[in-house]
Amino acid sequence: MGIAWVFPGQGSQKVGMADGLLDLPGALECFRQASDLLGRDLLAICQGQATGELSDLNDTRNTQPALFLIESLLSSQLQAQGRSPSLVAGHSLGELVALHVAGVFDFATGLALMQKRSTLMAAAGGGAMTAVMGFDRSQLDQLVAATEGVVIANDNSSAQVVLSGSPEAVAAVAGQLTCKRAIPLAVSGAFHSPFMADAAQAFAQELEAVPFADAQVPVLSNTDPTPATSGETIKVRLIQQMTTGVRWRETMDQFTALGIDTAVEIGPGAVLSGLIKRSCEGIATAQVANAGDLGQ
Repeated sequence: MGIAWVFPGQGSQKVGMADGLLDLPGALECFRQASDLLGRDLLAICQGQATGELSDLNDTRNTQPALFLIESLLSSQLQAQGRSPSLVAGHSLGELVALHVAGVFDFATGLALMQKRSTLMAAAGGGAMTAVMGFDRSQLDQLVAATEGVVIANDNSSAQVVLSGSPEAVAAVAGQLTCKRAIPLAVSGAFHSPFMADAAQAFAQELEAVPFADAQVPVLSNTDPTPATSGETIKVRLIQQMTTGVRWRETMDQFTALGIDTAVEIGPGAVLSGLIKRSCEGIATAQVANAGDLGQ
């Protein structure tokens, strides 16, 4: 039996997502550590009780470290119960959680990387992102290839992608594409696109100084969803992640090819579980979103 642990990214956060976790061993210490690093009360932000500047959970500078903390905390409890996956994969920021869970770096290192990543991405504004559903893949590929300034940022499934780029280019492709729905996303920049080049370069310099251990279980990266355990290989892939697309459709194909029969989504929500249910026949899904789920 093959089990994949998968970790969601931005969009899964919700106010109150920490409330059911505070009695878990180490939970309050993790929040204290994160709040000290960020210079603001991350727990209050997660509870919707923060005020003043940078108090919104949906600000990427809060979203990213908050999700990293929640998903890491839940994973550590599963590991303390003696559970372990056959492989791990994360969507966008979830990839850093996957690397931490696989033993590539410790919690403090991952939290510091997430703080740097979120700050750089927040500063790289000026772009737009739009999710499109129910489209013809060949038409989409042709429109993207013919339109300067837009890329497929998240290739989530055969029926769902996210476009990223200049507002004009994204709107042009979404307007010409025959699809069921096109939904502009409330984001501050064109994530996972060449618009992130400066941020990616700065993040790469940060990563170069961080030692990456070999992973204890195979990792499927966003930029190359083939199994890897080499710390050096994983670092190269992560460096590329900020400017390239999230290849989640191909990641799910790998689950089937590698004999995965159960995918466990660790974190709030069930976005990845939904994609897997619709795309991967024969793979069961489960969610671990709070302390109550840990006993299942």
